[in-house]
Amino acid sequence: MTTTEAHPSDPARPDDHGAARTRLLADPGLGGAARRTALARLTDGWLTGLYRDAGAPAGTALVAVGGYGRGELSPRSDLDVLLLHEGPIDPRLPERIWYPVWDSGAALDHSVRTLDEARAVAAEDLKAQLGLLDARHIAGDAALTASLRSTLLADWRAGAAARLPELQQLSAERAERHGELSFLLEPDLKEARGGLRDVVALNAVAATWLADAPRDGLEAAAARLADVRDALHLTTGRATERLSLQDQDQVAARLGVLDADTLLRQVYEAARTITYASDVTWRAVERVLAARSGRGRRLSRIAFPFSGTGRGAGAVAKGVVDRRPLAEGVVEQDGEAVLAQGARPAQDPVLPLRAAAAAAQAGLTVAYATVRRLAAETKPLPVPWPDEAREQLITLLGAGEACLPVWEALEAEGLITRLLPDWERVRCRPQRNAVHRWTVDRHLIETAVRAAAMTRRVARPDLLLVAALLHDIGKGWPGDHSEAGEVIVRDVAARMGFDKNDTDTLALLVRHHLTLVDTATRRDPDDPATVDAITKVVGTLPHLELLHALTEADATATGPAAWSSWRASLVGNLVARAAARLAGGVSHPPAGDPTAEEERLAVEAARTGAPALSLHAHTEQDTTGTEPMGVELTLAIPDRPGLLGTVAGVLALHRLTVRSASLRELDPIGAGPVLLLSWTVAAEYGELPEAARLRADLRRALDGSLDVARKLAERDAAAPRRRGIAAPPPVVSVAPGASTSATILEVRAHDAPGLLHRIGRALDAAGVRVRAAYVSTLGADAVDAFYVTDAEGLPLAAARATQVARAVQEALG
Repeated sequence: MTTTEAHPSDPARPDDHGAARTRLLADPGLGGAARRTALARLTDGWLTGLYRDAGAPAGTALVAVGGYGRGELSPRSDLDVLLLHEGPIDPRLPERIWYPVWDSGAALDHSVRTLDEARAVAAEDLKAQLGLLDARHIAGDAALTASLRSTLLADWRAGAAARLPELQQLSAERAERHGELSFLLEPDLKEARGGLRDVVALNAVAATWLADAPRDGLEAAAARLADVRDALHLTTGRATERLSLQDQDQVAARLGVLDADTLLRQVYEAARTITYASDVTWRAVERVLAARSGRGRRLSRIAFPFSGTGRGAGAVAKGVVDRRPLAEGVVEQDGEAVLAQGARPAQDPVLPLRAAAAAAQAGLTVAYATVRRLAAETKPLPVPWPDEAREQLITLLGAGEACLPVWEALEAEGLITRLLPDWERVRCRPQRNAVHRWTVDRHLIETAVRAAAMTRRVARPDLLLVAALLHDIGKGWPGDHSEAGEVIVRDVAARMGFDKNDTDTLALLVRHHLTLVDTATRRDPDDPATVDAITKVVGTLPHLELLHALTEADATATGPAAWSSWRASLVGNLVARAAARLAGGVSHPPAGDPTAEEERLAVEAARTGAPALSLHAHTEQDTTGTEPMGVELTLAIPDRPGLLGTVAGVLALHRLTVRSASLRELDPIGAGPVLLLSWTVAAEYGELPEAARLRADLRRALDGSLDVARKLAERDAAAPRRRGIAAPPPVVSVAPGASTSATILEVRAHDAPGLLHRIGRALDAAGVRVRAAYVSTLGADAVDAFYVTDAEGLPLAAARATQVARAVQEALG
């Protein structure tokens, strides 16, 4: 029996240990893996002293497991410790060890087991088994710890065929709960897909001897995430794994990183390395297990299949290997695209794109070893690209969803930035916008995926796909990303070999990829200047069709909040009118004459001098089926000052969120103007209010018996403060020359209850009349346009318009 004693310099007393730990964590010259190792050794010495002082007998051992067992102890990590024993022990022995740890304030995850008990727990609990695989001796009988390690590793390897699918499922469920680390603004560094927990899983797979992960860059990626987690622990003083927005600047500063965006980009890059390694590894595991069960080709041996031979994982076998040709130099083998035996990457610069396109079109991915070989041996494409290279890129993008894993494989080995050097600026770049769910680069390829479903709607699908891939390529450069993108895409298109006309078209699409949505949601569709603005931009009907498809692909790839049936309808109506103009037809406003219901409400309001309203829910069909469109509230009220703000305030009091709104004038019986307001609203929570109650509150607000502003202020004061991101300040601007009959004020602000009420009150206080309004909410942002005139119904003078915009800005804070 061998007993390990504490090093003479290692503290055994809790107070000594605490002081030494504090000094270690404060040492500016110690960081990263060195600090984690030093912290583990310091803790080893402390626990060894506690074990010795507790009078532990022979036949016992103190064992570190989990992260502590790997010697990767972060500042706030739990101490995962097992007291292993052969025979009966004093029941008070564990407490004599654990109590000083608890008294010190350290988080302790402890257990007391025999070897047989440890094996039984591992057999029942996969998570426990993973922790025990990393068992490391601390003190006591080293032979007992060695027996534990060898026995559990043997059990793990013997049961790999059953446990690996369970581990894969566990990883998939964790990814479902915590999301993908590569794209989250507030990622969980440990549990999210591509996080530290996946590194543990990969090491567990390697311990089975059935497969191993591609190791290039994996250790560095894991170390980077661990360094960020250490800095997060030290910054927050808590054992947190979530890199929250409010902590990112401090964590970046502690790590010596330029800013929070740079920090996130490094985290994303590390996560992608781990994610790709996981994907490759689990595919190899599936092939191995299929071969063992007879569902796949039987292998002569299972080795670490990442030698760079180009044959693909698991390609070593006895007998004839089944291969199916996919393209010149590319074949299918074991469910992946690999290089044909006669392929010569060094002499075929188009081969990476050809292999990628063939794989995607076949619904396959490219084998890891194949991608590695292509990256190592293929020469850069000549400039301009050969026609085949451009065609293969279009083929790859046109594969839709199947393009994604292939693109990720090329990206992991640097082939994308070799093809498109400008990609480096957008790669892993975060987007600090609640609407966006992807990094810039992933959003671009997701947009191309969605555009692939729309290629039948345009005459030039190649231009649509390339424009989708490059529409945000200007992000990361100073200034407007659309303007920067136009410059970049001209250069990229020329390098790809597009002619001047096609290059001009791509530049137009990138420069104006936001124009249709901006115009449709912020301009009066009845104003001829609105259609004129679009036809002037696009010039031709084919350009309009391309821009329409790109607009929809971009929005649907952004996130659920960016595209709805209502938004699609606005854009579609605008495109239809512009198309009629470009085709030489007559453009008709989509709204047309008032409906019978709208006329009835307007007549009722004109005769009674009171509000008349209808409230009903409905749905609309979109490309995904039936989409709830909220509740349609149509309201007719005799015109009077302050009407918009008053009505919006009443809706806010009833906790109705305005998703969209429009306003126009009618004079149904010649007795004076009636304002017709069409709202799409949704209940913030709970049920919708009854129409009678809403009508009664509107009447009270209009006659002054209900002080809407005071009620809203009281409710806001009583509501608990909510933590949230620091939203950008609101922006109110005048759109010069956008309309010939009114002045357009554009408001962009963080959406909040009562926002439209405050805007309406500010416009009323400024003494202007709202002739029309177009309100939309996109995620957490409100984007509104108000057509205002003076008391005589004329557009505002420039100085007056600026003054009104400033007043609204001040009202919004």
